[in-house]
Amino acid sequence: MTRSVFRAFLYFFAALFVGIFSLVVVPPLIAEPDIIGAFAAGFVNPYSSGYSADVFVCWAVLASWVLFEAKLYSVKRGWICLLLGIVPGVAVGFAAYLLIRQSQIIEARADPLDQNRRPRQKLPNQS
Repeated sequence: MTRSVFRAFLYFFAALFVGIFSLVVVPPLIAEPDIIGAFAAGFVNPYSSGYSADVFVCWAVLASWVLFEAKLYSVKRGWICLLLGIVPGVAVGFAAYLLIRQSQIIEARADPLDQNRRPRQKLPNQS
């Protein structure tokens, strides 16, 4: 998969989630603007509670990754992705972070998707 295809997939899935979120969540929220009630509705049965717990843990993993790479690789603006992970959701925050990250991190080793790269030369001590 090329970088441009990867980026297109990220944009597509983020937009898809925003569309689904807008169609499913926004109309009932406009009809009854109880944000706490809407949040609590994610825990109405054991199945939805399991999915909601998964979302919270995924956001915590994303937050850990953002904070780690901010320190290690100086990735900037990750906090915006953490906010997007809350509203509209982790799918959008995660996709946004991958897009931001990709534009800021210079990979240490050669990109295998780069068609113009030269083959790596062996060092004298390598066999």
